[in-house]
Amino acid sequence: MHPSENEFMAGQRLMVGFDGTDFNDDLEVLIGTLKVGGLILFSRNLDTPEQIRQLCRDCQECAGRYGLPPLFIAIDQEGGAVARLKPPFTQFPGNPAMRHPEDAAHFARITAMELKPLGINMNMAPVLDVAPEGGNSIMAGRVFGGDPDWVAKMGMTVIDHLQRRGIMAVAKHFPGIGRTVLDSHLALPDLEIDPKMLTDFDLIPFESAIRGNVAGIMLSHIRYTGIDPVWPASLSPAITADLLRRKMGYNGVVMTDDLDMGAIKPSHDIDTAISQILSADVDIALICHKGPDIQTACEKIRKSLTDNKDLRQRGRQSVERILRLKRGYLSGAWESIF
Repeated sequence: MHPSENEFMAGQRLMVGFDGTDFNDDLEVLIGTLKVGGLILFSRNLDTPEQIRQLCRDCQECAGRYGLPPLFIAIDQEGGAVARLKPPFTQFPGNPAMRHPEDAAHFARITAMELKPLGINMNMAPVLDVAPEGGNSIMAGRVFGGDPDWVAKMGMTVIDHLQRRGIMAVAKHFPGIGRTVLDSHLALPDLEIDPKMLTDFDLIPFESAIRGNVAGIMLSHIRYTGIDPVWPASLSPAITADLLRRKMGYNGVVMTDDLDMGAIKPSHDIDTAISQILSADVDIALICHKGPDIQTACEKIRKSLTDNKDLRQRGRQSVERILRLKRGYLSGAWESIF
């Protein structure tokens, strides 16, 4: 039996984390009751290749039992400092160590070939942030470098080689956090930068990714005061609806960074965050830890879709973007429930 339209739309707009290495009651609730559209895997969910494969298979089978489209199953596998899969999976030195586009192609080819058999279909990579030379960037250990054209070239190589092998790439962290020195895992950084500087430098790799049909774009938890002095990018209509969608023409899937991070909590409760996400035309809210926020977010989305005709119509457009991406990469995805 298919879920109601509002239940379906609310669930598809959530990507969530969970505890454990095996399919469990929590996952049954997340998939079967809340109808979540995606899961994200962390080290706490990963043991052996066969265990990961079985976990992904069980989760997809659960979605099928409830008449749902296949799940996005995502992981952060950038190489270097951020790589959830440990040996026997291939270990890479990371983006700063890459010296030639073939290095990026090699990383993406091997990574895709290792993710695909596991049932992981989305990689939260590449990092397209540009860290200016001589700065004290929090991202120095994760970026391709300080030249936006080079970052664009390397990033596009990763996107191309992941996606042609069936792994959805997610470019991050829009509109660029390479200049920041404060860690958004801990607090909300402000970046005082005018829109022209952003366009001429930080946005260049993202423009390249958009032209290259990147599957998804992840928003940063940075407040760009010259564009929106109130809301961080992940919650800002000025960043997603206006800059990314209207001005840059991106009509793919947009997601937040983890709403559990210190840049969002405790300043913004989950109700407020979800309200902003819906009004900003952000497609997917990412909540990476088990807890009441996942249920609260789902209920908030359902209620907003019921109470507000405009949000309901925009919500349909978001879910159509999500389903279009699933149809492109995942077998058996629904055509639409609308």
